[in-house]
Amino acid sequence: LIIRAEGQTIATYVYEDAQIQRPYFSGIRAPGGVEVTRHHPPRKGIDAEDHATMHPGLWLAFGDISGSDFWRNKASVKHAGFVRAPYSLEEQGGFAVLNRYIGEEGEICRGLCSITILRRPAGYLMIWDSHFTSETESFWFGDQEEMGLGVRLATPLAVGAGKGGRILDDKGNVNEKQIWGKSARWCDYAGPIGGLFAGIMVMPDPDNFGPCRWHVRDYGFMAANPFGRKAFSLGDAHKTVVAQGESLSLRFGILVHSATNERHIDLDAAYEDYLALRRQFSR
Repeated sequence: LIIRAEGQTIATYVYEDAQIQRPYFSGIRAPGGVEVTRHHPPRKGIDAEDHATMHPGLWLAFGDISGSDFWRNKASVKHAGFVRAPYSLEEQGGFAVLNRYIGEEGEICRGLCSITILRRPAGYLMIWDSHFTSETESFWFGDQEEMGLGVRLATPLAVGAGKGGRILDDKGNVNEKQIWGKSARWCDYAGPIGGLFAGIMVMPDPDNFGPCRWHVRDYGFMAANPFGRKAFSLGDAHKTVVAQGESLSLRFGILVHSATNERHIDLDAAYEDYLALRRQFSR
């Protein structure tokens, strides 16, 4: 599914892939046309080539649902169809899909995923709203680092590339050493690229079942993880159980932003903008 705004392609939603057994967005571009996710597949001699089939751009995945690994492509998320056809209005667009989470012994649960994309003063805002349920049996989310909403940034934006990229949270913590494993209202990975200051800001919804801990790496990776406890040295391993017929909901705001320099992006204001807008897209 090709997503276009202001005359250019700003992302591609891939719902079937022979190698990557889960949906994802690739080729994400900020206003001004600069690509802020790593090329997919990585370009030899240009990009860091690690985790090529696990870090395709932007995705929601889980290393452990009832013992099955959907992060490392050992289990599969099957596209069961669009429950809302892709639409385009003057100020927004979106779609909704039903996904089947298939483990070694069959279907574990289903995920209803709604995507809304809006043009905002700070950039393109994606509201990602997912609901997980099973009518046949209970299931559970495990305790790993590799759980939640992940993004792989363009190689020049990586802190480790030494070109000015940085990770920042709402408390003023910076980069992997200060942010990894901690909770924050939002986290932003950005830097100079293509003559702009651009990147991606992830905002877990405060109405989610619990806070996210941040699994961030200086090599260009960021994930918002609401499930990890032992994985982040915060106590014993924990399972988040969803009873048969009940549901677990996760919502995130993802801001793809660009400006002439870092001083011209107000991340706190962008977060407040998301909080105000999310109420228009209630669960």
